[in-house]
Amino acid sequence: MAFKKGENGGSTGRPKGVSNKATIKIKEAYQKLLEDNLDNMSGWLADIAADDPEKAVTLMLKLSEYIIPKLARQEVTGADGEDLFKQIKFEFGDNIADSNPEQWLHRDLHHTNNKGK
Repeated sequence: MAFKKGENGGSTGRPKGVSNKATIKIKEAYQKLLEDNLDNMSGWLADIAADDPEKAVTLMLKLSEYIIPKLARQEVTGADGEDLFKQIKFEFGDNIADSNPEQWLHRDLHHTNNKGK
């Protein structure tokens, strides 16, 4: 039977989103390597963090990408695409714009001086 352009010959192939066998085996092997070295990795990361905490966090995030899938951004909207969050207001206490800087400085110094009492 000759191949005709635009026809797949009845084969559906691997379903979309399903990893091939080699990819699955590599991911499993890498996950096992990480699991078997968790204690060592904790020590290694602690050593790195002692000199450069930012580098240690970056390494942890890079390693996590091999185990935890990245999440796609999701848009959350109401009916007809309406913004669900337009009525939400966050309040975090006093508005710093409504006060003078000396008031905040005094407040921070008072809080710092009273720690542990």
